[in-house]
Amino acid sequence: MKIPKIRLICIVGPTAVGKSDFAVEYALKNNGEIISADSRQVYTGLDIGTGKITKIEMKDVPHHLLDVVDPKEQFNVEQFKTLAQKAIGDISARGKLPIICGGTGFYIEAVVGNISYPNVPHDQKLRKKLDNKNTEELFRILSEIDPKFALSLNNSEKNNKQRLVRFIEIGKKLGQIPAVNKNESTYDVEWIGLIAPSKILKEKIRNRLIRRIDNGMIEEAKNLHANGLSWKRMEELGLEYRQLALFLQNKIPLEKMKGLLETEIWHYAKRQLVWFKRNKDINWIEVK
Repeated sequence: MKIPKIRLICIVGPTAVGKSDFAVEYALKNNGEIISADSRQVYTGLDIGTGKITKIEMKDVPHHLLDVVDPKEQFNVEQFKTLAQKAIGDISARGKLPIICGGTGFYIEAVVGNISYPNVPHDQKLRKKLDNKNTEELFRILSEIDPKFALSLNNSEKNNKQRLVRFIEIGKKLGQIPAVNKNESTYDVEWIGLIAPSKILKEKIRNRLIRRIDNGMIEEAKNLHANGLSWKRMEELGLEYRQLALFLQNKIPLEKMKGLLETEIWHYAKRQLVWFKRNKDINWIEVK
């Protein structure tokens, strides 16, 4: 007897477009619970900088996979997949509708597609050696390890330093990057994508950044460092925290930090759209 697939809603789109609010309203109307798919909101204490949804904004809708690991620790796609699939099963078993909401397409794809990635531990010595290299240099190193795999990467992956370092790490350990194992999905998925015209999305990114700074984003970063999060690790966490770490070390002035952040977040939003646009099953809704 064939086991029926679990109904699953995936709400995706670029940063700042309004996914969290949309997901909450959707969950309220459809007896749902939300699983956050954000590679940085899994960390405790990274609240203002990542735009983590607040208790008030949740409107009593249960949220999963927020604050599950200390930011000093590493967290990867396999860990996310395990926790997310467990949450989906639990939500569905209680007669609720599981809703994945987030912008980390790599994580969502692993869960929905039931994809298994190589379980290679982090190599801190290698990471330190690669730390000062830019994406072009990292891509060249990866090409020497596994040229066929390197050629298969899209532009978003080629420009993602963290991903390139991880690929090199796997390649150095295994001699090449093994093909991922795609198993049969156990979900009946409905995809909803939120999108906004470039002008509106840029304005949303700018206004949100101003709000975060006003709401204490800089103080949050100071407290994280005071509680033991190294500047290096903060930079590894990317985007807001990378620039905040540089600013708090007096390496860049405040106005430069703001300008760099606005540009970086906009480029990140464009990379997210490139990733999600590959998925032809997404039903897009334009945010005015």
